[in-house]
Amino acid sequence: MNKIGIIYSFNSIKTAKAAEKIKDAFGSEFNIAPVNAEDLNEEMFLSFTNLILGVPTWFDGELPNYWDEFVPALEDLDLSGKVIAIFGLGNQVEYPENFGDAVGIMAELVQERGAKLIGQTSAEGYTFESSRALVGGKFQGLLLDQETQPRLSKDRIEKWVNGLKSQMS
Repeated sequence: MNKIGIIYSFNSIKTAKAAEKIKDAFGSEFNIAPVNAEDLNEEMFLSFTNLILGVPTWFDGELPNYWDEFVPALEDLDLSGKVIAIFGLGNQVEYPENFGDAVGIMAELVQERGAKLIGQTSAEGYTFESSRALVGGKFQGLLLDQETQPRLSKDRIEKWVNGLKSQMS
């Protein structure tokens, strides 16, 4: 079985907690390797066939600075053969016009470079105006709102990970 890289900022507390819950939901039969997005380089990124990217939305729909700084390197990579799932945090009440946009931005980037994107989720149960993460009625990954719907995150994570397991084995 291939090792799965889960890349997120170890310093982004809520994203790090979600990443730990995702890792736990996979269980011990999966080899999940945490990588700090703030230390990420091309070689580390390409060393995994299966990747889970933690991409919270900052401010008015932006990538966090550590991902934004990696984008120029990412734009030069061939991601053919890579299987990528994305999760992100956002706030649908305070930022309803760009809820989870960073997930959509990252999904576009990796797909344009040949990666297979998995883990799309339903937008049912969320209330927002618009999101770059929403394509064809589905989010391009798992969106968690720890500010206004924290009690829903555990079930959302478990359901999402169960869907990923067969595609990342």
